[in-house]
Amino acid sequence: MNCAARRARGPDVAAAKRFSIVNLGCKVNRVESDAFAALLESRGWAAASLADASLVVVNTCAVTGEAEKKTRKAVRHALRESGDALVVVTGCAAALKAAEYEALDRRVRVVAKQGVEAFLAEAAGSAPREADVGLLRQEAALPIGPGYPTRVGVKVQDGCNHACTYCIVHVARGKATSRPAREVVDECVALARAGVAEIVLTGINLGSYDDSGLRLAGLLEAILGAFDALDPPASACRLRVSSVEPMDVDDDFIALLADSAGRICRHLHLPLQSGSTRVLREMDRPYTAEDFVGLVQRLRAAVPTLSLGTDVIVGFPGETEADFAATCDAARACRFSKIHVFPYSRRAGTPAADRADQIDPAVKSDRARRLRELGKQLREEDWASRRGSLEAAVVEEAGIAMTESHYAVRAPHNAQAGDVLAVNLDRAVLAEGEQQE
Repeated sequence: MNCAARRARGPDVAAAKRFSIVNLGCKVNRVESDAFAALLESRGWAAASLADASLVVVNTCAVTGEAEKKTRKAVRHALRESGDALVVVTGCAAALKAAEYEALDRRVRVVAKQGVEAFLAEAAGSAPREADVGLLRQEAALPIGPGYPTRVGVKVQDGCNHACTYCIVHVARGKATSRPAREVVDECVALARAGVAEIVLTGINLGSYDDSGLRLAGLLEAILGAFDALDPPASACRLRVSSVEPMDVDDDFIALLADSAGRICRHLHLPLQSGSTRVLREMDRPYTAEDFVGLVQRLRAAVPTLSLGTDVIVGFPGETEADFAATCDAARACRFSKIHVFPYSRRAGTPAADRADQIDPAVKSDRARRLRELGKQLREEDWASRRGSLEAAVVEEAGIAMTESHYAVRAPHNAQAGDVLAVNLDRAVLAEGEQQE
């Protein structure tokens, strides 16, 4: 361990063997934070509250200006509540403003995401191991049961080669990189053997996955082939694709999704961002609204039961009421089952933040409200269209199961975490708190 890390860690960090992780931001951050916890637990450490931890990891987010404010608040809170604990700050916000976070307190150590596993292994009092990078769950099969996840994320890609004018993530995360397919397949096999019922492939720009010419469809095919080769085959473990950009959905992917008979969930999250081609061009998104709707039509022709979520930014600089109306029209044409609505938030360091034609906050708020209402209506219509059909649902916890089409429904009280149920959606009841946005 280098001298600076040793001084920061102090004599009691490894001795106490208690850690706390504060996660902010996207699903990729969540998967990374779970991996940090798995590493520490594999060294004999136990999760604890901030007050009881000797080591704290804050995984930060900088996707919007508001997100970065929450990150600074979270780091300050961790410092206040954790006594003399070493506070490791990593993630997008830390990558952009390392000096700012290091200046908060002598206990703060900013660590680049690619170096966190090695740093934590040292801080935990042991040498880094090759398996600490991306393959943490292979060392000890993940138990299934109360308190353990039955749907697990696997990060296969990081970084982004695009530069949307509202986004800073390509700066914080760097160029797109892909994990070797062999590593991904081995991790998925280990999880399937341990009894995980659903594996969610994640990445910052997942559709850009490329391992020596093997694209996302090829990776999915390789994982399913490895499941089939097990004895007995892991046919009960299904795959889910998290957010994938529309320009990365190719014919091979569509064909595999259509032919997988639900082994790859017939549910996608396909970010639209705007239904106005003019706004998309100013966002530097590489497609038109017509391209997007056409892609959705191709997807639905191949996969009629597809459930489709999306992200939409309202109030982007210069957005007119006509642009907003075009977004609503596109949403109706695509029949989204879920719309995540984001009022545009200025992010320093991006071209859009410097524009003079910012939208009045009251207008942004009103458009967000109207689009959320439309999203709720479309979600209700999608749910109604599924009545009378059967879907496989994974029991996540007592009384709650997640359907293939990504609805949380009530599960029988005797169902156990990890069970895969055939749910008749004619009789299924949405779980309390099921999000309609």
